Amino acid sequence: MTDQSPPLEGTPLIAPSSTDHDLYDPIVEAVRSVYDPEIPVNIFDLGLVYTIDISQENEVKVIMTLTAPGCPVAGEMPGWVADAIEPLPGVKQVDVELTWEPQWGMDMMSDEARLELGFM
Repeated sequence: MTDQSPPLEGTPLIAPSSTDHDLYDPIVEAVRSVYDPEIPVNIFDLGLVYTIDISQENEVKVIMTLTAPGCPVAGEMPGWVADAIEPLPGVKQVDVELTWEPQWGMDMMSDEARLELGFM
């Protein structure tokens, strides 16, 4: 039996994004073109995209989740995100990874998403 230690205190559950990279804003706009088919709000404003990490070589790693593990598009959504980002000028490679930690919750939605869905 292996002993799994909890994350170090102060270690963020969600890794920070490369917000100061020149490609960050165009990537966010591309991701905003991807929608969860069951919810009329893009996946970025839903809070499903946890991290957009862009290397100095312009390799993009996206860590995202879904509203529920049983989401019917679980197998397709990462491909949709990669397909939205790959055509951007300067992007060398895209890797999209699904995670279930931390679990998505409605508190992760942007104010725009809450308004759109009638939660505000």
